[in-house]
Amino acid sequence: MAVDLIFPAANTVGESLVWDDRRQRLLWVDIVGKKIHSLAPESGDLETWRAPDFVTSIGLRDDGGAVVGLTKQLCLWDYDTEFRPLADIETDLPGNRLNEGVVGPEGAFWVGTMQNNIGPDGAPTAITDHTGRLYRCTARGEVFLLSEETFGITNTLVWDDRGGLITADTLKNEIYRFDIGSDGSKLENRKTIVSQFERGLPDGSCLDSEGFIWNCRVVGGSCLLRFTPSGELDRVIDLPCTWPTSCAFGGKNLDTLYVTSARFTMSEEHLNSHPQEGGLFAVDAGVTGAKCNRFGDRSSDGRQVSQRPDFD
Repeated sequence: MAVDLIFPAANTVGESLVWDDRRQRLLWVDIVGKKIHSLAPESGDLETWRAPDFVTSIGLRDDGGAVVGLTKQLCLWDYDTEFRPLADIETDLPGNRLNEGVVGPEGAFWVGTMQNNIGPDGAPTAITDHTGRLYRCTARGEVFLLSEETFGITNTLVWDDRGGLITADTLKNEIYRFDIGSDGSKLENRKTIVSQFERGLPDGSCLDSEGFIWNCRVVGGSCLLRFTPSGELDRVIDLPCTWPTSCAFGGKNLDTLYVTSARFTMSEEHLNSHPQEGGLFAVDAGVTGAKCNRFGDRSSDGRQVSQRPDFD
């Protein structure tokens, strides 16, 4: 199976890859580099913007802009220098930061948190506690806590064809499936579907047109997993990078699987001999994907943030 380095991005932590089918461009972030990148694979044209903070995730909006996760805040962004605040998350937990964020099928932005492992200078810091949670933010800026369960590192947000959420805890090396409550505000009936796979740890994922999940194996995994929503392993794809981080199908026919990667914590010696770390890769996966969901609320354009719902 062909795997090519298509852009030597040298991202410290490349993440949150999405395909903009309207612009025919890839969009992703470098968390530690505080940058947002946009690449047209066919022409090689690259655009890069500086973010005002560590930029943790990005999603496409219905109106043509993007929703962006920073350290503690979700913002609306229109491919310029302005980041318009939409919602603050976990202001009561200053030691946490936002991590994985993906637009859900209903148009809200689903986002996870974790204990902050990035120092003010961008250097790695130790994670000492499992304090991450999962939230859902509407286009009106309403934020809902989805579960009282805590995570070491929240990663992977994929919705299967039965209406369930596939998500992961990187530190526990586990991938879960949750049922979603009828009103979309709670996660229920957690089931572990992939546990302790021996290569690396689970990071970002995407869904293909056949309903299979593709998962990047970070922290030395150097591969992608393809598995069913019930956790049955279909194949393992080796990659020429040590820390693949996120993936998305793109191209005119959505038939190329693109993968970001990281070089966070790697030694200078390793990087000198492996300069492709932190690059952007293209995989001929043999299947197609689906369009990314877009952030938007068709009923209102207000931005009042709600209180967290009570849990029994």
